[in-house]
Formats: sequence, structure tokens, C-alpha cells
Amino acid sequence: MSEPSLARQTGAALIRLFYTELGADLSDIQRDYIIRTGAYMLLVTLIGAAAAIGVGFLATQIGARTARTMRRDLFSKVESFSLEEFDRYSTASLITRTTNDVTQIQMMIIMGLRMMSRAPIMGFGGIVMALKHSISLSWIIALAVIILIGVISVIFAVAVPKFKLVQELTDKLNLVSRESLTGMMVIRAFSNQKHEEKRFEEAARELKNTNRFVSRVMHSLWPSMALIMNLSSLVIIWAGAHEIQRSAMQVGDMIAFIQYAMHIIMSFMMIAFMFIMLPRAMVSATRVEEVLKVVPSVRDKEHPAKLPDKIRGEVVYKNVSFRYTNAESDAVHNISFTARPGETTAIIGSTGSGKTTLVNLLLRFYDATEGEITIDGIPIKDISQKQLRDNIGYVPQKSTLFTGDIASNIRYGKEDASDEEVENAAEIAQADEFISAMEEGFKSPVAQGGANVSGGQKQRLSIARALVKKAPIYIFDDSFSALDFKTDAALRRALQESVKDSTIIIIAQRISTIMNADQIIVMDEGRAVGIGKHKDLLKTCREYREIAESQLSMEELA
Repeated sequence: MSEPSLARQTGAALIRLFYTELGADLSDIQRDYIIRTGAYMLLVTLIGAAAAIGVGFLATQIGARTARTMRRDLFSKVESFSLEEFDRYSTASLITRTTNDVTQIQMMIIMGLRMMSRAPIMGFGGIVMALKHSISLSWIIALAVIILIGVISVIFAVAVPKFKLVQELTDKLNLVSRESLTGMMVIRAFSNQKHEEKRFEEAARELKNTNRFVSRVMHSLWPSMALIMNLSSLVIIWAGAHEIQRSAMQVGDMIAFIQYAMHIIMSFMMIAFMFIMLPRAMVSATRVEEVLKVVPSVRDKEHPAKLPDKIRGEVVYKNVSFRYTNAESDAVHNISFTARPGETTAIIGSTGSGKTTLVNLLLRFYDATEGEITIDGIPIKDISQKQLRDNIGYVPQKSTLFTGDIASNIRYGKEDASDEEVENAAEIAQADEFISAMEEGFKSPVAQGGANVSGGQKQRLSIARALVKKAPIYIFDDSFSALDFKTDAALRRALQESVKDSTIIIIAQRISTIMNADQIIVMDEGRAVGIGKHKDLLKTCREYREIAESQLSMEELA
């Protein structure tokens, strides 16, 4: 028997006899000790529980607020994107980054704060207490930790490359889902449900297989940890038994050492779990950061010029060219013309000739790569995007409505528009007839994307939304294509009367829509091959005459 252990045991026996000789009640002393120690343990437990609840509450608060801030910043950044950035990032990818990626970061923050605030305390306290009970068995803990780090490193190396792939495959699945849901009418019209099911199944299977691989690798950590813990306990018992046999350790000390060793290994398990979560969160953080660090290609100057409160609205294109990123040739090349107030400038041409690109440049959805566009002599690049677009009433090629009612969709163009202004805009747009036929009139609900109104009704509501602005410049990008000839003619007559002082730019496919325009620009392969009035272009522009002859009879052309 070792000298320290023998001294402790002999000392305990002598003290017991000494207290008995003094007449002390050892039972009362032991009971008081148990009560006092139990109360202390209970207090420590309550403090630990309160600390755990506090950490959980704070971690959840911090995680939720961080996620809210990231989503807000992401949405704000995406709103500042020009069309060039939208061409770079798909809608499905932006949705995934705003939802799934932010959620991964939020979970990492919550779990990290909870575990990283607990694991170091557990580990440090366990090491101190374990060494206090036995220094000779500390090598077992060190060996277990080394093996644990090795297992974590292997799992880390196998799983990390797959995390980025999981997020990319989630993007792909969202893309396929979005295309299938938004294009359901076309899919059914061509009876391609099976084909779309196959596309979705392939995307889902690829994501499932990758996720399953990552999950299997991740979940192999816990059995490995349990094996290490149990083997460590066995080795401690084996080595401790020899120490007890030599009277160098008591059974209670060995049991306590086992418990502290488990605390140490558990703390390392928590840290290991964090290191497993960290790579996926880092991948998500990188994807979020990638969007947040994008510098929009179209941005305002530090000190933009200010347009007067009342502008004339004269638009001048001066040798304007534009080329899309990575394109081999210009989408529009060396375009020059002037759109004057009180006049209608029409743009016509074959599909892909650059018509919509021209107006996108005026709205600064893109910036011209060469040349200059001015409004009342002021280059639009010198004007803030907000002030520029506040002076333009725009009706896009694809009519988009928002969930709400008829009135709220028209007021989208001017939030403080009165009921009279809303009704007047609807009347000019020839929308008042079908609105009045609805049970609730202007309060009639509009479904998501305007699913409960026809294509022609969408276009008329989009036109009303632009007209309610009473802007000095109006752009109609093929905005009459879904209207019948009678409604088209009535709408154009109403426009001539109501916005006669504004600059009107119309993109159209139908000759009948633009033949009375003050100026017609004929586009072909990105170039203006003819500028003039209808009758002049019939004589001087071959491309225009071909379009006219394909739509109108010889009597109408004459």
C-alpha cells in the first residue's frame, strides 16, 4: 500500500475515534454534511439550469436577429441589381441563398453559442478534477482525445467537399420546381407532365443521394464517439484496477475519474459537432457573401445631378451601343434619334433586333457601353435611378400584377393617387368596363401574378398603373399585343388626348398600332435601318415594307 493512501485511511480511522471519545454524534455530523453538500449541489444545478436557459434564449435571439439582418441585406442588395446581375444569378439561386443558406448560418450561430459556451467549461473543469484524482491515468484521456481528433479529421475531409454540392443541387431543384410550377399551363397543353416529373425526379434523386452520403458520414461520428467513450472507460477500469490493487487509488476515485473523463470527451464531442456544422455554414456564408459583395454594374454617382421639378421629357440617343457581358457582338449598335415631347416615337423590328434593349438602356436597367442618352440635355448616367424612373411611366412587355386588389395594383405607380386619379387612369387604359363588371369593382381581389384576370386585362391594368403617374415620358414595350383591334384603337385615341404633352415611346409588332406615329424607328440586327414616318418608310426602307406587307393588304398600304 502506498504511503499517501495508507496515511489517509489511518487518519480517517483515528479522527473517527477522536470524535467518539469527545462524545460527538457522528450520525448528526454525517447527516448535516449530506444536507449541506446536497443543498450546494442543488444550488449549482439550479445555477447551471438557469445558465443553460439564458444561453439558449440569447443564442436564439442572436441567431434570429442575425438571420433577419442577413435576409434584409440580401433583399436590399438584390433590389439594387441591374439586369446584368440578374442574368448572372438565377431567381432560384437567389431564393435558396435568402432562405436555405441563411437558415444554415442561423443554426450554426444558435448551436455554436450554446455548445461553445458549455464545452470549454466542461472540458477544463473535467481536466482539473481528473488530474486532482489521478495523474497516472491522464494518459488515457490524452490518447482518447487524439483518437477523437483523428476521427473528426477524417470525417471532416470526406464531408466538406459535399456541402457546397448540396447547396448547388438545392438551387437546381428549386429551379426545376419553379419552372414546372410557373409553366404548368404549357406543360399540360403539350402533355409533358411525365417529362417534367422525370426532370424533377432526377434533380431530387441527385440531391437525395448527396444528402444521404453527407448524412451517413456525419452520423458515423456518434457511433465512433460512443466507441471511444466506452473503450476509454474500459481502459480506465483496467488501469484503475491495478492502481487499486497497489492501494494507490480508491474505488471511488476511479469512478469519479471515469465520470470526469466522460465529461472531457463529451466536451470534445461538442466541439467536434461544431466543426462538422461549421463547413456547411461556411459554404452558405460564402454564397451569401458572394451576393452581398456584388457591385451593381448600374449605380448612381456620388453626387448625382437633379432634374427640375417639371421637365419637358425630350429623350436623345447619341451614337448609343450596348453589348451584353461575354457577347461577341453588340445587341444595339450606333443608335441615334430624338424622342420629343408631344410626339409618339415607335420602334419596330424582327424578334431579337434590339427593340427592348433600347428602352432598357433608357430606364438604366443596363448602362450603354458606348454613346450617351440624355433627358432634356442631362445624361441619364448623371441622374439618380430613382429620379430617372420617377419621371418615366413604364409598361413592360410581360404584364405583372401583385397580390391585392385592382386599386392597389393601379396605385403601385403612385401610392398617394386619389380614387379619382385611379378611375381616370383605368378609363384611359380601357379597363373601366371590365372593372365595373366585377362585383367589388376597384376593390376586386387580384390573385398572385394576376392569375384571375385575362392577358388583355393584365395589359390594361399595367397601362393604367403607368398612366396614374402622369409622367413626362411613357414607354410602352409591346403593351398592346393582347388587345383586340377595337380596344387597341380606342386606347390609342385616349392616350393621344390624355398624355398629348408627354414623350411617348412605343415598341410594337403590329403596323396598325404605330402607323400614325410621328417617328418610326426600324430595327434590324441591332441597327436602325430606317427612321421616318409610315409613308416615307414604305418607300425608303425595305425591312419596314416587308413587315407592313406581311400584316396589311395592298389597299391598306396605299
